[in-house]
Amino acid sequence: MACSCGGGKESLNKYLAPLREILEGYEKDEKYLIPILQDAQDEYGYLPEDVLKEIATFLDMSLSQVYGVVTFYTQFHLEPRGKNVLRVCMGTACHVRGGAEVLQAVQDELGIENGETTEDLKFTLETVACIGACGLAPVMMINDDTHGRLTPEKVKDILKEYI
Repeated sequence: MACSCGGGKESLNKYLAPLREILEGYEKDEKYLIPILQDAQDEYGYLPEDVLKEIATFLDMSLSQVYGVVTFYTQFHLEPRGKNVLRVCMGTACHVRGGAEVLQAVQDELGIENGETTEDLKFTLETVACIGACGLAPVMMINDDTHGRLTPEKVKDILKEYI
């Protein structure tokens, strides 16, 4: 979970420079922890350990306190995520209409399992309990785009749109 900055103090300082700019916009008060984490994740795409350490130091908190908040909220991620976040609905309507087969087709096509990210960081796959588009079941979302009335055969063509 360490930074991919290549090592060395100078490299680490350069890596953390965007975070330090973010921190300049906040008072040193732990009530700002969540907004700081959100801004940091927007900047880095996830929350690397070196970023968490810097935030903890800035707010005069322990790393374990910061880590506890990060792991409590599902909006925060400790590993790099794909450019495209693909969510396959596994709710009742989708399940009954073939959601498991759609999920399997996505896994086969991308070569990853639920919760994983492709090596090229193009896709992160997640299953969700409900997308809220039951009338279109089975459904998946890629970023903010909803794809409904899916079949395993449609998956490959849809994924091509995001490569």
